[in-house]
Amino acid sequence: MEHFYTLQGEGYHQGKAAYFIRLGGCDVGCVWCDVKESWDADKHPKYSLDEIVSMVENGTSENNQSNDDVIVVITGGEPLMHPLNELTFALQQKGFATNIETSGSSPLSGHWNWICLSPKKFKAPLTEVIEKADELKVVVFNKSDFDWAEKYAALVKPSCLLYLQPEWDKASIVTPLIIEYIKQNPQWRLSLQIHKYINVP
Repeated sequence: MEHFYTLQGEGYHQGKAAYFIRLGGCDVGCVWCDVKESWDADKHPKYSLDEIVSMVENGTSENNQSNDDVIVVITGGEPLMHPLNELTFALQQKGFATNIETSGSSPLSGHWNWICLSPKKFKAPLTEVIEKADELKVVVFNKSDFDWAEKYAALVKPSCLLYLQPEWDKASIVTPLIIEYIKQNPQWRLSLQIHKYINVP
């Protein structure tokens, strides 16, 4: 769907230089999704693996960055609807760290340095993705989402980092709730979409 060089705005890698590859196609259908135009994969152009890797190399080399300083974030839509082994292997061969942001609702593919699982009530994540997650990021839309978050916190590996993130349009309402929840449950951390505050993609 799109690709761009920016900062990672959310979660553990917040603030790092990141090249985003947003893949078209999603069968989860979150009502509050802010990229609904990504849902239909057929509406977006297709590129070869070499073309995608070149986009990343050209997009980062213009800024004089060495590959090992830049993370490549593959997102969507739902990126696991696509087979990602060859793409991620090619990116790692070029020295890039590969990160994925996924709902976990499709089978896991790809070679990953970091897996961010953001489970959705609209289509539950698969066990194989839950068990591999390095980061659990739950979007909080209302109070019931805290129970939803705890359900998956109990299923991820002990080293998985736990984040609560306010849904953007409800941020003024749910952020104070998240702050209080984290104070009472300090195993959780707050994730904010800082890219929206600093006006970058």
